Amino acid sequence: MQSAEFSVHTGDRECVVDVTGHAADFVSGLGDGLLNVFVPHATAGLAILELGSGSDVDLLEALGRLLPVDGNYRHRHGAEGHGRSHVMPALIAPSVVVPVVDGRLTIGTWQSLALVDLNVDNPSRSIRLTFVEA
Repeated sequence: MQSAEFSVHTGDRECVVDVTGHAADFVSGLGDGLLNVFVPHATAGLAILELGSGSDVDLLEALGRLLPVDGNYRHRHGAEGHGRSHVMPALIAPSVVVPVVDGRLTIGTWQSLALVDLNVDNPSRSIRLTFVEA
C-alpha cells in the first residue's frame, strides 16, 4: 500500500475543485490496483462528475436547494448555514474508490475527481490518496 496527502486551498466560497491531476500523478507508474481518495473533514466530500461544462455550478446550486443556507440547523457554530456543511457528506461521501489499470485512473473521458466544499469557514483542505496494488 502506498499513501500520500496533499492540500487544496478552497478559499472563503463554496466550491468544486478538480483534484484529478493530483490523483493521476500519484498512481502514474504504479501498475494495477485501487485508489482510495479521502478527505478527512466533516464538512467536505468527493464526487466524480464532469467539470468545466457547468456541472460544477449545477451541483452547487442543487446542494443549495437541498441544503439551504439559513439558521434552521441544530449545528450552529461558524458562518450562517454551517450546519448544512455537516449534513452534506451524507449526500456526497468523503471518499471515492477508482480502479487503476497500468498506472492510469480508469475514469471516463468526461469524468473528473472533485472536492466539494460548502464550508466557507475552512479555507484549506487535506486529501489523502491511498493506492492498494492488485
